[in-house]
Amino acid sequence: MTKRNKIIYWIATLWLALGMLSTGIVQLLKLKADVAMISRLGYPVYFLTILGIWKILGVITVLMPKFPLLKEWAYAGFFFAMSGAIFSHLAVDDAAKELFGPSLLLILTVLSWYFRPSDRRTGSVNSVTITHKHEQYA
Repeated sequence: MTKRNKIIYWIATLWLALGMLSTGIVQLLKLKADVAMISRLGYPVYFLTILGIWKILGVITVLMPKFPLLKEWAYAGFFFAMSGAIFSHLAVDDAAKELFGPSLLLILTVLSWYFRPSDRRTGSVNSVTITHKHEQYA
């Protein structure tokens, strides 16, 4: 991994972790503004608790060493949560300012995932050799 890629990875990952952790904590606290927003989007208020817990667990997973498969799930969860937030805001014609946070976190998710070091990746399909036995019929 080049020094440039390592710097990009850690900047994106730390900003992602900070953003997900802070929004996860706020969602667990169920502040008035968040309750109003989640209700306006058409989701039940308990969804804040689910999202908050998942975000905090995802941050821990992305930052801890090893467990590359679990990291893939955390990145996927971040991607689905943030793309879902963007589409939810668009569906109810929320103001453009409501799209900035989830859009930024979505971009940071993709950057962190893309530039992650090899020890934080799962093995690719191309690196696995699959042999097939060919059966001959008489």
